[in-house]
Amino acid sequence: MTIADRAEDATMAAVAGLRSDGLDAYGEIHDLEKRDGACSLYGNVIERHGRVDVAVHNVGGTIWAKPFWDYCAEEIEAEINRSLWPTIWCCHAVLPHLLAAGQGAIVNVGSVATRGINRLPYAAAKGGVAALTVALAQDLEDRPIRVNCVAPGGVNVTRVTPRNPAEPTEADKAGFEAVVRQTLRDTPMARFGEVDEIAAAICFLGAPEASYITGQTLYVAGGGIG
Repeated sequence: MTIADRAEDATMAAVAGLRSDGLDAYGEIHDLEKRDGACSLYGNVIERHGRVDVAVHNVGGTIWAKPFWDYCAEEIEAEINRSLWPTIWCCHAVLPHLLAAGQGAIVNVGSVATRGINRLPYAAAKGGVAALTVALAQDLEDRPIRVNCVAPGGVNVTRVTPRNPAEPTEADKAGFEAVVRQTLRDTPMARFGEVDEIAAAICFLGAPEASYITGQTLYVAGGGIG
């Protein structure tokens, strides 16, 4: 198993935890918003392991929470760069290896935020993730490579890296509080999900048990779809 991020301390802490559980885990530090980062990651994985069985693309996360008209151009670009380009580049980088092996699965991580408030650039990016999942599955046709997407709702998790290096303003805080209220209001199970519940869905779509599933988005959101 290899995990990759650009946050070195958090990545290496995760690797240490996996190794303490007896897993053969490795960490890589890359900027996956860039094609070179994705290509370096998968090149190293192939050199170390010889193949890729399951690729999970989970880079992303909204940086700001506010009405669309309050975003400046640079903020819109930053949101798209964070939550769409890493999945595009990682899919593009891993595909030659999957095609050469004639097997494999990709699980992209989207979001129910495609129908949420105060995060339009992020919603557009995650909508793009869902769209590229379907389009790529169709491109692959009868090749034995599956591509699916998991769309989480609100998740009960403590951030280990800040969304934004700047201190949040009162308006920022109010924007995120409104997102939380909407998420709970529109989730029939009336709670946030746990990390293990999201991971279980990802593992299922990557496993042989999902061998006849491709091009699908699985909502893991307590009944919510945004």
